[in-house]
Amino acid sequence: MTTLKMNLGERSYGITVGRGLLACVGEYFNLKRKVLVLTDSGVPREYASAVADAVRLAGGEPCTVTVPEGEYSKSFEGLSSVCRAMLTYGFSRGDCLVAVGGGVVGDLGGFAASVYMRGIDFYNIPTTLLSQVDSSIGGKTAINLDGVKNVVGSFYQPRGVLVDIEVLATLPKRQIASGMTEAVKMAITSDAEFFSLIESEDIAAHLEDIIVGALKIKKQVVEEDEREAGLRKILNFGHTLGHGIEAECEMKGLFHGECVALGMIPMCAPEVRERVLPVLNKIGIDLSYEYNLDRALSFVSHDKKCRGGEIEYIVCERVGSCKIVKATLGEFESAVRAVLKN
Repeated sequence: MTTLKMNLGERSYGITVGRGLLACVGEYFNLKRKVLVLTDSGVPREYASAVADAVRLAGGEPCTVTVPEGEYSKSFEGLSSVCRAMLTYGFSRGDCLVAVGGGVVGDLGGFAASVYMRGIDFYNIPTTLLSQVDSSIGGKTAINLDGVKNVVGSFYQPRGVLVDIEVLATLPKRQIASGMTEAVKMAITSDAEFFSLIESEDIAAHLEDIIVGALKIKKQVVEEDEREAGLRKILNFGHTLGHGIEAECEMKGLFHGECVALGMIPMCAPEVRERVLPVLNKIGIDLSYEYNLDRALSFVSHDKKCRGGEIEYIVCERVGSCKIVKATLGEFESAVRAVLKN
């Protein structure tokens, strides 16, 4: 078991990584109060039930809300359903919300916690690899609007995060691959040795090391730049085009990590791309997926990083480091097409 601490002053919290943690959640979270357990229909029911049982054991009152699986739940309708449940059950500022699920549940739950009564405690139990290595920490919470991802949201840190590796056993291989993409992203931008581990070692045998390695990178970045004024922007590597692809493929079932992988490719220098492509194949990403590049690029103009016709994006010129580039939308499009239209 590994315990990390996000050092943010009064907003600091623990991040515990290990096996079997779901069975002892009451040892890590303050559950002696009203607790909204938020999950979605794609998460095995026993995970939320285990948390609800822990609440009862602690002397608290659980209320479980299950939203539909998928990005649609990250909407004003989804937010309304969560807040309405807390209002119906008489939640006060002293109560809390525990998210049990992937990035959708974590984003929605964190945002609901941030706005209900101007903020209640929020805990995160990520159940997908993608959320375990990335979205479960750092405090970015959001919902989507009109097809634009994460355009309505807040920075709101959790009070604690539990990463139980055992819950990954129920995930399909494609979900694991999607999550691994975010770990690859961390390594490419920040740690050449970490990238070499993913590149050369057996993924399954080193899964806990990979999760902890990715979390350490993100923790360090967030501690230095909590609200994305500078350094934290490097965590958006692959996401500028990736979010555009995700919006274009909204009804086609492409996963977030798959879109990020496709978005990273044109942002790598040729010698970096030569190493990244085999790694993406190794972790199980299908790089042959076809999408409408024109439509994907059209969504980029709605990106939060786009201001006054200019956009900031991340470029990796060598493994283990990266730089932030500021350019016009036209220049960004040309850079993308120079690689993807060859």
